[in-house]
Amino acid sequence: MISGNLLGATMNVVSDKNEAPETKYRFAGLRLECDGTLRRGESVIALTARELAALEFLLAHAGQIVTTQQLRQALWGDDPAGVGNVGSCMKSLCARLLPDECLQAIYKRGYRLAAEVWRGGQAGQPLTRLAILPFVTGYGVAEHLGAAIADQSAARLAALHSPRLAVLAHDSVCTLVRQGKTTQQISAALHADLLLAGSLNAADAHLRLRVEMVRGGDAASLWVEDLFVEQNRLADLEFELAERMAFRLESESASLSPRSGQLSLSAASADEPGLARQREAYELLLRGRYEWQTMQRHHMQDGLRHLQRASELDPALPEAKIDLAHLCVRQTLHGYMAPSVEAELSRRAAASIPDLHQAESILPAMGWIAFHADHNLGEARRAFSLSAHLPHSQWTTPLRCIFALSRHRFAEAIGLLRAALLADPFSPWLHNRLAWACHLAGERAESVALIHKALALFPEHEKDSFYGAILLAYNGETTRASQLAKLLAEASPYFDPATSVYAYALACEGRHGEARTLLDRLQWLGRERFVLRAFNPAVYVALEEPENALAELRAAEQTRCPWFFQMLADPRLAALRGHPEFERMRAILPRMEAEAENEASFEI
Repeated sequence: MISGNLLGATMNVVSDKNEAPETKYRFAGLRLECDGTLRRGESVIALTARELAALEFLLAHAGQIVTTQQLRQALWGDDPAGVGNVGSCMKSLCARLLPDECLQAIYKRGYRLAAEVWRGGQAGQPLTRLAILPFVTGYGVAEHLGAAIADQSAARLAALHSPRLAVLAHDSVCTLVRQGKTTQQISAALHADLLLAGSLNAADAHLRLRVEMVRGGDAASLWVEDLFVEQNRLADLEFELAERMAFRLESESASLSPRSGQLSLSAASADEPGLARQREAYELLLRGRYEWQTMQRHHMQDGLRHLQRASELDPALPEAKIDLAHLCVRQTLHGYMAPSVEAELSRRAAASIPDLHQAESILPAMGWIAFHADHNLGEARRAFSLSAHLPHSQWTTPLRCIFALSRHRFAEAIGLLRAALLADPFSPWLHNRLAWACHLAGERAESVALIHKALALFPEHEKDSFYGAILLAYNGETTRASQLAKLLAEASPYFDPATSVYAYALACEGRHGEARTLLDRLQWLGRERFVLRAFNPAVYVALEEPENALAELRAAEQTRCPWFFQMLADPRLAALRGHPEFERMRAILPRMEAEAENEASFEI
């Protein structure tokens, strides 16, 4: 047990870097201060008194549907002037908030503030910032378990929305750990007040997790605990850790079960039928998550098999089906799975979840598939709208971003990424995707500056090399671009877009024969298996072969390639503008937007 004095000492360790206590709410990259000032970063967003009152009312009821009658009463009271004015007030407020899905209009019901909301610290009680480091694994323990259990624990604590605790983004924490940063360096980089570290070891038939809470800055140890479980009761270890952390950190909720309302494995009888299958399914879920954390094709495919098996062993485990859909999207974006196969597997996974309200995090994936596979923008918008309240994660933010980029809503995508970087500043993919978004938006100098920064921060990250090769080649740094692309193509031989980008860098460098050889290789591979061809048109444009570029775009359109609409906005294809075939393709998106608007108007 822990004494009240030690608990108070733990919670009152606060960095000088914390947000000032005058902040009342934080949401969607915005903060509302106690004096009524709404800020994005240091920029002030002007609100009328009525808009401010509406925003505060929605923030106080975040995640809930607030009816028009409730808003009218809150804003106008019994004044008849409020009748009919709620809609215009809400429309004006919505226009000031980004992303636009942050504030949802629920048909015939009212409005909902869908973004994750944090209440700012009260005077003398600023938020305590906690970083959970991947646990070190010892001999006889699978490497993935340490990172998986730490990741799960971080997600569960973050889901509590404690008014006194901020769990720092796990992607940034893991990046700094991979770079070999010390505990004190991680604390300084993330302004962490507390850090939880640990080691996972095998002891006879048991697993022992020793966790230690250290103070940021001087790395002083605050407390240490040991947790033991039988090796065949892995899920119990995570439950026990979550419960201990909730108690230690004075959480307002002691319920951290990963499947709220369902069977707790630690509470079940060892003889209960199906329990062993549930445990095996949970272990496969953790293994599957570990396998697809790289760009390597064989790891992703292994992860897919683990998740499929986990779903078969425990049909009541929605996390396996959610991860399965996400992994299908990831594989398609990398060119490891055909879009038609992705759509089929993901829809089958979603259909097997009895209540999607209990698995809302699958909705962005289904919305994205509805957009690029079905060209059904109305359905895609509904899915993203219903999941707009989900917090930033390694899945929700990328899908929102590529959805905005594919719709050519570049300012929205850039705003999403910059807001996410405030919470997750050392996430490599956020940095490289921001550089790519600025490139598509035509912000040439900014995209180059951003990719240089990403390459300096994460010199060995595959996606930084991928986007770096594209952007540097396009902007004249062809030698470095071809070096980056060559190393990436050699390290990831099954990642076909790397070969395309290498060919592009060579073409920009004037090495046309070598570029054509690589394109011929991709054409040959396309006869044997699915090949992602969306990045080939830029190579043909650089080779001054517009007809071949258009042929590649037609192939991408026919296969419903998830990169198709982004490629139509790529400045590298500017030479194709005005060509009838290219303009026909560019007209697809406006038509989809118009159809979605007409559908929405009909529903109203």
